[in-house]
Amino acid sequence: MPLRSFVTRCAPLAAALALALVAGCAATIDQDGLEQRTAQAIGRPVGQFTVTDRSEETGGRINYTANTRDGKTYRCYLYGATGFQKAMSFGQTPHSDAICTAMVGGSGKALPAQPAAGAKGAGAECNALLRAAGRC
Repeated sequence: MPLRSFVTRCAPLAAALALALVAGCAATIDQDGLEQRTAQAIGRPVGQFTVTDRSEETGGRINYTANTRDGKTYRCYLYGATGFQKAMSFGQTPHSDAICTAMVGGSGKALPAQPAAGAKGAGAECNALLRAAGRC
């Protein structure tokens, strides 16, 4: 078989294989799964926040923002199993939990510092760290 004929015959197969490999890099978690994990991470029920600015990195990491109805903002990420990972583990690779960080200024209000439980003046419960933080 001449080389030119071989290349002509195999080009579509090579393109399909490359497409399958690239598609296997995308995370396979759906919107419901993302919202369930986010609800657990931020302590709010599903429906009390919206997910925006979703972006995916290679390897299955999903970055996004969760905005609550009362104006709080969280930057979150999780790792979703990719199609390739699921195929190689026969569907047994789970998605990670969501990791969320409350963003300062997300609600427009600063929370006042709360004194430590039982901290009064320079009592036994008030240590150097609490005093430095202005909590006693």
